[in-house]
Amino acid sequence: MPRKSTPDEIRARFDSSVERFADLEIGQTSTVDSTFVMRLVAEVAAAANHKATHVLDIGCGAGNYTLSLLRYLPALNVTLVDLSRPMLNRAVDRIQQATSGNVTAVQADIRDWPAGREQFDIVLAAAVLHHLRGDEEWRSVFAKLHAALKPGGGLWVFDLVESSLPAVEGVMKDRYGAYLTELKDAEYRRQVFDYIAEEDSPRSVVWQLDLLRETGFSPVEILHKNICFAAFGGMKTAG
Repeated sequence: MPRKSTPDEIRARFDSSVERFADLEIGQTSTVDSTFVMRLVAEVAAAANHKATHVLDIGCGAGNYTLSLLRYLPALNVTLVDLSRPMLNRAVDRIQQATSGNVTAVQADIRDWPAGREQFDIVLAAAVLHHLRGDEEWRSVFAKLHAALKPGGGLWVFDLVESSLPAVEGVMKDRYGAYLTELKDAEYRRQVFDYIAEEDSPRSVVWQLDLLRETGFSPVEILHKNICFAAFGGMKTAG
């Protein structure tokens, strides 16, 4: 496997990109359907847990997903976890103005952070899980998030994904490349693909849904998929 970026390298990149990622119109254009899915995930998370009091946003960045959720649940307590301190500071500034609840910021790697047990009603994970590497990291983090949810809580993910079949992966890569070229140009396509090869290690939606079930989530649900980006999640059984 080619060398992948370390957490410190990922942290440094995001430290220098705070304002860009705070603006969906310019910060996440390489992510297909980013604005639509952010709103969809927020609406679904709120509908599935309409009495929620506490959300955990892992890899929160500048806080976009939590801000979207707070439009539906404006009194939530919020816990933000991110590698980047500048990202966390920006997220706290924005989110404190949008909720009457408490806002807690934790600079940490979710792989190492002790998330506790039955602390949260909702967990949001947007564009973060693709940084996990081996199977055991994936299993450990999914199990941690399941344990951290209260019974009846939900985990909602939006992320870069790969395809299970190589032929399908080839088609999706070609279509994503065409999307990036149309968005800007061929050089931008090359830059994004180089970045993915260096930093990301996505898994298929099917594999992740199976892992959700294996970890104890039931039922699981696909919300949206377009080319190589997907939104999905699962509930922790109540009672």
